[in-house]
Amino acid sequence: MIIQSFDPIAAPNAEILVLGSMPGIASLEAGQYYAHPRNAFWPIMGELYGAGPDKPYQVRVETLKVQGVAVWDVLQFCQREGSLDSNIKAEVPNDFSTFFTQYPNIRRIALNGGKAAKSFERFARDHVPRSAQIVPAPSTSPAYAAMRFEQKCALWRAALLGDK
Repeated sequence: MIIQSFDPIAAPNAEILVLGSMPGIASLEAGQYYAHPRNAFWPIMGELYGAGPDKPYQVRVETLKVQGVAVWDVLQFCQREGSLDSNIKAEVPNDFSTFFTQYPNIRRIALNGGKAAKSFERFARDHVPRSAQIVPAPSTSPAYAAMRFEQKCALWRAALLGDK
């Protein structure tokens, strides 16, 4: 099955970009990033920015924008059965050249999990501004259960906020 990712969540002032691989089934059905109820993304955003799952989706989106956080996926299209990144085939990347032209203040890029990191290296690395720091982060997917939430949150805090 061919699936398509969403437009980015981004405001002109965006300084941080969170990149996933491709939305899962729950997200695609809801039309929302990280919609699976056990995905740790929004709980982590709640801890870091006050954009937790207790708030309506649009409020979370606007909160991230105000904080200078953009959210997108490395892939624009792919073939995938189910939601697992390991099932992704026939990858078509998003247009990073245009994205970084439209959002020139991106200084930090957090890669949400291993598949996002691999696809990023393959398709997007050459388009990244030289001044931007690229930081791997643990997958927020419920399929990655090897790490406790507190550990994930601490690593995401370091990835997104650095020394702040």
